Amino acid sequence: MKNIIIKSGLGLFIILFTACNLDYDPVSQLSERTLGTKDTTGTEIKYKDREAIQAVYKSMYQRMTGQQEHWYLDYLLFAECRSDNAYAGTTGAEVVPVETNNLDASNSVIARDWNRYLEDIALANSIISNIDLVPDQTLTGAERNQWKAEAKIFRAMMMYDMARWFGNFPVITREAGKITAENIKDVYPLYFPKANTPAEAYAQIISDLRSSLEFAPANNNADKSILSKTVARALLTKVYADRIVQNPDSVIYFANQVAADGITLVGNYSDLFGLNASGTDAKARNTSESILELQYFTGSGNWVTWMFGRDLLDFEFYFTWAKWVTPSRDLIKAFDDAGDTKRKNESIVYYQTTWSNYYDSKSYPFMYKCRSNVNSIIKLRGADILLLKAEALAHKNQLQEAAQVVNTVRKRVSLPDLNASSTSSKENLLNAILLERRLELAFEGQRWFDLIRHNKLMEVMNNVNQRDAGRLKQARAFTQESELLPIPQPVLDENTNLVQNPGY
Repeated sequence: MKNIIIKSGLGLFIILFTACNLDYDPVSQLSERTLGTKDTTGTEIKYKDREAIQAVYKSMYQRMTGQQEHWYLDYLLFAECRSDNAYAGTTGAEVVPVETNNLDASNSVIARDWNRYLEDIALANSIISNIDLVPDQTLTGAERNQWKAEAKIFRAMMMYDMARWFGNFPVITREAGKITAENIKDVYPLYFPKANTPAEAYAQIISDLRSSLEFAPANNNADKSILSKTVARALLTKVYADRIVQNPDSVIYFANQVAADGITLVGNYSDLFGLNASGTDAKARNTSESILELQYFTGSGNWVTWMFGRDLLDFEFYFTWAKWVTPSRDLIKAFDDAGDTKRKNESIVYYQTTWSNYYDSKSYPFMYKCRSNVNSIIKLRGADILLLKAEALAHKNQLQEAAQVVNTVRKRVSLPDLNASSTSSKENLLNAILLERRLELAFEGQRWFDLIRHNKLMEVMNNVNQRDAGRLKQARAFTQESELLPIPQPVLDENTNLVQNPGY
């Protein structure tokens, strides 16, 4: 824990910043370079040369690949195991309540995620707020504009997750300065901010993404790890699909823009997640379908693979205890009922285990979309965007066009076109798209948000124990309040300007 003591003419304030063992500082060593200086007008210059601000810019990307807990590991836990796609997998006290709908504000996983997201946002703010003040003229205008645009995309992406998980949260877009008696009224709210509404958060997210489009780098087919214009357009597609700002025309527009940037479905679904023929490396990286892809190579290590199953490059590594995100019987049945063999086999794998929490140990299923320490994490991909476009077309009663988009996705995995019943009405087609997304995007963190967006959360989850006898019994019924996670209690204790979400 870090304690920062701030003295002012109005008293003593102690601000507590909690951090776990992976706490990451953008610049590891304080020096004359990193401490900054003042210009001739007395303006504080935090980063006085190109090297200093570049270190912070690079750390933004390092956080994405190195700190996977909040935006991937925990993200999948909450998005898949709170839904009907997966069981929690382990018997841990922090994990079981995710499956049983019994979360509360004391959950340490939720607290970790809240803090990590705000750390990410603070890092982006440091770039956005300071890059134009760097006096070093070797930092070109083009670099300033591009790095700031990438930081805006990063900030928007993290705020988007926070808005969907927590609803009300502090939308912070500038750095907190030093507190003095003269500025305390302005600076103090940055240390102990009030929460903004989801509508206010979405407005900031949209503003960041739209304003980034001018200077963000273009899609690079050789490197999909970059926060590019295409990433911004894909995120805008997803944002405009959500209920808070639902706008089908904007969804269609930005989905078409993503396609115009060259994003197309790969011909073989296994190219997205598989290993090469010799089983020594990822089958493919930077495919035509990938939009944002965090990449790992020998020595760098996608470490979360052993949290979900086996690392196929080190088969026995940490395979002595139960894993997170165990595929549910309900999802397996959905694949089987649809005759969807190809996607099932790329999503679920069976191993013999030494535990039998949910299944017989002789044939135990695992999620299979993160299968080695050199496999990429695909945060955004084209099929997700295409199916959101299909949803938007269906909402506009353009049923034939919507069905054509869905059929394109189905054709890739050798499934027939949607039948006449599925396309006979807007409601039927939206239900078909919801199912298609479940099968196409299983274990990619979409199911929970899809149920919310389709207003199906309570309908689907309040009878899940009747459909799925292997699932732990719900502790309480799902309500509209269940859509959000609780604000962590330590956060409420430190900042009395925040209010707990209803239902917790």
